[in-house]
Amino acid sequence: MSMTDAARPEKKPPAAAAGEAPRAKARALASIVPSATIAGRALVAVVAIMTFLAGLTIGTAVAVRGTASQWRSDVTQEVTIQVRAGDKQATDAQVQAAADIARKTPGIAGAHILTPEETGRLLEPWLGSGLELADLPIPRVVVLRLDGSGTADLARLKRTLTDRIPTATLDDHRGWSRRLVAVTDGVMLIGIVLLVLVGLATVLSVVFATRAAVATNRAVVEVLHFVGARDGFIAAQFQRHFLRIGAEGGVIGGVAAAAVFGILAALPRLGLGGDPELPTVLGWLNPGYLGFLGIALAVVGVALATALTSRFTVYRTLRTIQ
Repeated sequence: MSMTDAARPEKKPPAAAAGEAPRAKARALASIVPSATIAGRALVAVVAIMTFLAGLTIGTAVAVRGTASQWRSDVTQEVTIQVRAGDKQATDAQVQAAADIARKTPGIAGAHILTPEETGRLLEPWLGSGLELADLPIPRVVVLRLDGSGTADLARLKRTLTDRIPTATLDDHRGWSRRLVAVTDGVMLIGIVLLVLVGLATVLSVVFATRAAVATNRAVVEVLHFVGARDGFIAAQFQRHFLRIGAEGGVIGGVAAAAVFGILAALPRLGLGGDPELPTVLGWLNPGYLGFLGIALAVVGVALATALTSRFTVYRTLRTIQ
């Protein structure tokens, strides 16, 4: 042996050999958590159904809130004066006087007296078409449009109308607006409860599936512990497996929910959902960008919840078999 060979440092084992043990463990864990099994496909279906229900709940809640907000905005910009029906000439004079008083009130941008034909179109959904409304004691209506400045003194206008025109009444739609707010809040509360229930069902499904996977391969997990595999390494394999399941099922359910809302929103535009101007489900059940963003966040949330639940469950299960 030469002096050069003696001074040469000893060769270290190749990195591939050093990393052979972790790869062997990974291959062992791959047999514990196979990528395609009947149980795995069933869990994908469960996650997809839960995500679909969560997406429908989010989209519906956002659509209801948006539509209610738009209706409230429209309603709060208008006030109506009703004049009870009586002698035609006297009623016409009272209606004109009420409109003149309203136009002179600060904060009122305009006043429009509904014609008998316009009143008939408003009553048509309840009374049907073809009726002779002249024979019915239908009050005359004056629609007032507010200028949005908030300076209209509606209380004073109401007193003025009562003093000068006893048959006239002012309706600012506050009662209807409060009921609409109550209904919207109720829908949002129901949506939150449904989301919580869907989340709990998803978590329980993942917990049972993870425990079954660990219990089925208990012997292999014990051998891995014996050769030095840590709990974090084993849990990471399960976490990756269930993250794939959660992502696959979440995407399927989220795309299905988004497709339902997309079809409902497109039908009126294609002339397949009736009159787009009528307040039907096909007309207002449109979640908009916020709704579709909420569905996307639900997909991400389901995938992360599935992965984290499986990791936590594996840690707790491994403590019982050590």
